[in-house]
Amino acid sequence: MDGSLSPPVFLTGSAGHVGANLVRRLLKDGVRVRVLLRREDNNEGVEGLEVERVYGDIRDPEVTRRAMEGCQGVYHVAAKISTIEGNRAHRREVFECNVVGTRNVLQAAREVDAGRVVVTGSFSAVGYDLDAPSAPSNEEMLFYPMERMMPYERSKSLVEMECWKAAAKGQDVIVATCCAVIGGHDYLPSRMGRTLCDHTKGKIRAYVDGGFDFVAVRDIVEGHLLCMHKGRSGEKYIFSSEYKTISEILDLFEEVTGIRRSSRRIPSKLMLMFSEVISAYLSKFHPQVPQRFTPGAIRLLRQCRHADTTKAQRELGFKPTAIRDAVHDAYAFHCRRKAITNPRAKPPRTDDKSPIP
Repeated sequence: MDGSLSPPVFLTGSAGHVGANLVRRLLKDGVRVRVLLRREDNNEGVEGLEVERVYGDIRDPEVTRRAMEGCQGVYHVAAKISTIEGNRAHRREVFECNVVGTRNVLQAAREVDAGRVVVTGSFSAVGYDLDAPSAPSNEEMLFYPMERMMPYERSKSLVEMECWKAAAKGQDVIVATCCAVIGGHDYLPSRMGRTLCDHTKGKIRAYVDGGFDFVAVRDIVEGHLLCMHKGRSGEKYIFSSEYKTISEILDLFEEVTGIRRSSRRIPSKLMLMFSEVISAYLSKFHPQVPQRFTPGAIRLLRQCRHADTTKAQRELGFKPTAIRDAVHDAYAFHCRRKAITNPRAKPPRTDDKSPIP
């Protein structure tokens, strides 16, 4: 079928890291795309792309419904991502963007008969073995709400609740669970993108070890497409590429950039206590200052969470790629954007393996 005659798919969050890569993959595959943007946001991620643009906010149900009319297939990627506790206004924004926004997107899809909705989930909202947090987590493990957690984690668990409520009413919805993302077309940039750029500038003078599952942006994009075309409604699928410790990630940064990594390791328990004070101060008096090692982020790293992608591989044919290639792609992207300014940094490799132009 001629893609130009097909109804467009609807995409939220196209200016973010996952969304900017997903929209490019859809266009590469010949799919018409309509993106919902907020005028006040940095929308560099869709500049120059042949997409239909509509403007509005998913927190407004009527605007969301009108924006989605005539579309078939929905990718709901937009979210307020944060690792800080923040003040009351920040917590409310996280809740309204993530939870209320998801409810509105799902409702709009029902009202305009837009078909299947793939919602981007978070691995931080996946359950784990309370006695062995580093044991691999799968889709069947219950989210544990009885301990301190970041507002973002709590919101993403509530996002899933909205999805399952909609599925119980017969709506076709799937959750594509995302781990920490690395890769190109990272315009805002993401936490990992900022960390890579800061590494080349010599700003990473110490690190807190720990680990997490990372996903190449090409893999999470592929995961969204697999969910749309092969997934079972009412299910969630975890997508990850590799588990890495922070030390191993810094090793990759050194290998790819040629800039020596820091060898100064701060005990996570000490850093956790220090970050509690610093994060509280910055959140109250300087809320616009980016925070790298927040209490929430350190707690996650200390758990050394591993992701089990067996279900996605078995049911959808998901095939993880290498995080090393994703770091190369991210470095090449930031070099092209002139965000890498250290003259001692290596030029990016020329055999970029990313399938997304």
